[in-house]
This record gives sequence, structure tokens and C-alpha cells, in this order.
Amino acid sequence: MRSVKSSVKGWKAAAARLAVVIAIVVQTLGLRAVWAQEPPRPRLDEEMAKQEKIYRSRDSDVPGGYITDRGLSDYLELLPTGFCDALGTLGSSDRWLDIGAGAAQAILDYYAPENEAAPGKTCAGAGGKARAVAMSIEDRRTDAWRQRVASLGDGRIRYLSGKRLRQYSPEELGKFQIITDVFGGFSYTEDLSEFMAKVLSLLETGGVFHTLVQSVQLENGKDRPTTWYLTKLVDAAGRDVKVCSWLKQTTCVKVACESKSDWNAPTELINIRKVCSDVSVPRMKLLNFEAGNPPGRRFQLEPQRGGVEFKAPVRDERKKSLESVEAKD
Repeated sequence: MRSVKSSVKGWKAAAARLAVVIAIVVQTLGLRAVWAQEPPRPRLDEEMAKQEKIYRSRDSDVPGGYITDRGLSDYLELLPTGFCDALGTLGSSDRWLDIGAGAAQAILDYYAPENEAAPGKTCAGAGGKARAVAMSIEDRRTDAWRQRVASLGDGRIRYLSGKRLRQYSPEELGKFQIITDVFGGFSYTEDLSEFMAKVLSLLETGGVFHTLVQSVQLENGKDRPTTWYLTKLVDAAGRDVKVCSWLKQTTCVKVACESKSDWNAPTELINIRKVCSDVSVPRMKLLNFEAGNPPGRRFQLEPQRGGVEFKAPVRDERKKSLESVEAKD
């Protein structure tokens, strides 16, 4: 009898010790999971500072691969099929926004006089050339840009710099029929959901966003298994999510992707048409960011609890109404 009781006590003691060990292991694994999902703030700040240095680099300090003078012919190669035709449908009262424009060479090419333009590469239609806005974090305007502005007059082309896209108000930017991004914010932002919500808020209904992203899992599944991805998305359970699959969860848009598995890095050429105004982008949070050109990024979809959308602040609308009443008085 004593032997049985002794054995039971031994089993209980062993079980208690095992429970403690299991608790410690689970706690450790839980902490590791948190560490894996939440980028440490000091390290994130350090990477952001490195990225900012790349943005501000000049002359010999500009790292290889950070190209700031892509022309319109480069856009025709890098953007989805039909971009040039879409640009050609715009008239003189329509507007084109180019995000991450650098020196805005693509807009300069678009506005080049006929005797200077490359044959068949201006993408201009019979209705005249659209008003164009170049946007860049850093000011990379050239003498050629200043001369073209002076010759065109009437604000046909504008250059915005010094702020991120999200920092501009709707009143500052207005609406656009076409927005382009060639290795701009879509490839560099640390908040993809907010970036996409802002872009779509600036598009007129029926307008189109043309962009691309390299080193991602392709929608057609033909990327090589050994590929190292610069931009990676996962769901709440850590399972892979393709960029185009995520974009297609956005409301009020029609998304088309051209997967380029034969390029040096697997690349998606993305065309997003806004079909109604009630846009909502699925939320994601940043898990990891490593400075580069483009940077390495890892995002995780958050549980469904409403997407990211941009709407005019109610306070601003009330202020406008009050100002209108005061003006009438």
C-alpha cells in the first residue's frame, strides 16, 4: 500500500514538474512568436533612418539600383499592358499623378514637343495632353523640368516634394483619372493598406492605378520555389498570401495582374480600376522592414474588422459650411 501511495506521489510530483516545464516552453514560444511578429522599435527606427538616407542620397552617394530618371519608354516596359492607350484617352482637362516620380522624366517625355519626342512613345491622344503632377519624397527637379514649366505655363505640370503621399490633403491633390507608381510608394511604403487606401481615394470612379512590385509570390504560381521575396504577405495564421489576392479583397475595385516569372525577379504588373466610391482596403500590419532599394518588407493581414478607407473629415466639411454662411452674411 505504501509503495502504491509513494508511486502516486512520485507521479504527481513528476507531473507537476512537467507542467512547469511545459508552461515555460509555451511562454518562451509565445514570446518568440511575438518577437517574430512585432518588429522591435529601436531596430525599426534604425532601418527607417537607413531608408531615409537612401531617399536623400545625391550624386555619387546614390546606391546602385536606386533609379530616379526613368523615362516614359521605361514606364511602357514596366507597367501593365494598355497603360499608353489609357494615357492616350485622357483629354486636356484630365489629370495624371505619378508617385515616386524622381526627376519626372516620364512626364517630361509625355510633354516633349513633337520634334523632340520619340516616335510613337508620347502616349498623347487627340484630345490633348492631360495635366500631370509629379510626386517625390525628395526634390529632384532638373533644369529641363524648370524650362518645360516655363514654356507650358498655366500649371499644366506640377512637382510636389518633401512629404509622403499620406501627408497631402485631398484639397492639395484633387482627383485623378490615372495614377502611376513605378518603384515608388507601392514598393517602398511601410504601410501598404494605408498607401492603397490613399491612392484609391484620389482616383475618380472609373480611374485606373498602374503599378508593379518585384520579388513577390506570383498570382499565376510560376515563380521559382527558391525565390527570395522582398515583399511578403501572410495571413493571421502565418500562411502565405499573394499580393494580388490581397488586393482583390478590396471593395469597389477591379484588379488585373500580369505575372512576370521570366524576369530577373518575379514581378507583378498591377492594374486597379476603381468602379465605385465605397472603397475599403483589407488591413495589414508591418512585421519586418529592412532598408534597401526597394526595401525588404513582411506584412500580416489583420482579422476582418473593417478595412482602411479615406474620407473627408466631418470637421472640415462643417467648417466650410460655416465659412459659406459667414461669406453670405
